[in-house]
Amino acid sequence: MARIVCVHGMGQQVQGEDRLRAVWWPALSDGLRRAGAAGLVTASDVAMGFYGDLFRPAGQMLSAGDMPYTVQDVEEGFERELLAAWWRAAAEVDAGVVPPEAVDTLVSTPRSVQAALRALSGSRFFANVALRAMVSDLKQVRGYLMDDRVRERVRGRVAAGIGADTRVVVAHSLGSVVAYEALCALPGHGVRALVTIGSPLGIRHLVFDRLRPAPDEAGRQARGQWPGGDGLVWTNLAGTGDVVALVKDLRPLFGERLRSGVLENGMHAHDATAYLTDALCGRAIADGLA
Repeated sequence: MARIVCVHGMGQQVQGEDRLRAVWWPALSDGLRRAGAAGLVTASDVAMGFYGDLFRPAGQMLSAGDMPYTVQDVEEGFERELLAAWWRAAAEVDAGVVPPEAVDTLVSTPRSVQAALRALSGSRFFANVALRAMVSDLKQVRGYLMDDRVRERVRGRVAAGIGADTRVVVAHSLGSVVAYEALCALPGHGVRALVTIGSPLGIRHLVFDRLRPAPDEAGRQARGQWPGGDGLVWTNLAGTGDVVALVKDLRPLFGERLRSGVLENGMHAHDATAYLTDALCGRAIADGLA
């Protein structure tokens, strides 16, 4: 089993474990170098917890690997609420994005959904993302959180890659939700460091309140379960312009022992490799291997 297990995020349905690992490994190695830990691991120490193919429609041969979604395919409820949250977050970090309040506060009609997608397509964050890919990402998040069969298959795929030798789990975007739940479901695991990057775990009602195990609501502040024993160090890193990582500081939701950091990832704020090359990410990985 690998010492480091990486878990990808949404929109990777036409990729594969070897291809993604080939992209992640150089960036991860650079991050370790920035942290003064060059040579600590080799490529053979790293594995990719891959589940993207579970979202790939059987028998489809589309150029971008996505269903030909349109505005009408954004469903009421969860998908429109998450789209509205992305829109508000993009407007906060990008002056070029018209805020939803200037168009339609609620993304409740096809017209307002179209306005949201149009605004996001003009943002720095989603500039190179096609409409159908944005809608596909919405559906992947909803599918994992609201379809028990999908959740079980995806989480099982990641959990199967975490073995006795695994010391670090690095998880990006939706993958951070998958990795968190997988670790919570593996009592006694030996993972020493969980590093979440570009994570949506802190989004109340849409993500956090749907986690399994369910957050503890006994006190004044809801608190998520710690995904390991006392020896686990959890580091969460959020890009300042990362729209998916809406909540930058997860400590109020998971406890003060969680280490929280904010990074400047430039134009590609949500890109996994932009996180991996940062010294903070490299240090968190190195500490888990020490």
